[in-house]
Formats: sequence, structure tokens, C-alpha cells
Amino acid sequence: MAREVLVERKTKETDIKMSLNIDGTGKANINTGIGFFDHMLEGFAKHGFFDLECKIDGDLHVDGHHTVEDAGIVLGQAISKAIGDKKGIRRYGYFVLPMDDALALCAVDLCGRPYFVFDCEFPVERVGGLDTELVKEFFYAVSYSAGMNLHIRMLSGDNAHHMIEAMFKAFAKALDQATGMDERITGVLSTKGTL
Repeated sequence: MAREVLVERKTKETDIKMSLNIDGTGKANINTGIGFFDHMLEGFAKHGFFDLECKIDGDLHVDGHHTVEDAGIVLGQAISKAIGDKKGIRRYGYFVLPMDDALALCAVDLCGRPYFVFDCEFPVERVGGLDTELVKEFFYAVSYSAGMNLHIRMLSGDNAHHMIEAMFKAFAKALDQATGMDERITGVLSTKGTL
């Protein structure tokens, strides 16, 4: 069964078209209008082995907030739709990823209950065209839209570019692990019988 979806979302602030293949090879075609954010989503796709296409027309004349937050909402919806009933998936994933001075921890539970913990303070307000405060907003939106438990902690780091990139890559690796299939799992991995 192909775990590939297309999600479209249009508001007065953003117009988003996103396709996601959980079982991809890491191909990406990203255009959000924010160069550094494009780079982060490309890294997410590459390191999680997800095929991701994302085109966003957002109100960047205001700022990047709506574009980044709504991208998180749509990515969360895409993840949720792609994994469907969650039968056979590992459910949990975690990764600790080093990138030069930065060391990021990410843990995921695809339990259907949204919860988000973010422990990081960035040393600067912007990296390229991305406000660093929007990184938290993005991951918050993903976690709540996908119904996932998501913890991200920056264990060390001085360079905001490295810190953010380490987070996106750690999230990709953890999500790849959590969405992976395990033949030992019959139904869903829960004593309740549902996720």
C-alpha cells in the first residue's frame, strides 16, 4: 500500500500544495519563498528518505509567520494521512544528531495525541530569511496537526544555522524510524488496540 498523499490548503494568508511519500528516496522540490526554510525542508526529506514537494504562496510582505506555521499544519496533515490507520508502524522514533557545535535530540510518538516540548534558545533572531522564533511555531504546528507527541531539545550549540539544521534532520530521522514498518506488529502497537 502506497503511503503517498497530496494536501492542499488555501487561506487569505497562504496557498499551499504539498505532496508527501513516506516511503520515498529523499527527493525534494521545495519553494516556500524563504530560502533557508526551503533548505531545511530539503534536509528533512533527504535524511528521512521522504519524497516531498511543497509550493507555498504566502503573505511574505507581512512576514514569514503564516508561511512557516501553515507549512507545519499541512505537513502534519500529510503525515497523518500518509500513515493512515497506523497498522504495523513502529510508532516511536528518536534520534540524537550532531552537526558541528550543535547536538539535537528529537523523540516522536505517533500516538494520536498532540503534545509538544521544545527546549532551545537561539543566539540570533534570524538565519537568512527565517526568523528563528518560527522554528518552534513550525514544529508545534506539525505536532498538533499530525496528532504526534514531539520532543525537541538542543543539547548544545552556538551557531543558529547548525542548531536549526540539526533539529530538522533529527526530526526526519526520528520520524523515519517511527513510520517504519515492523513485521512483528499485528494491528497497532498499543495495548488499547487503537492509536
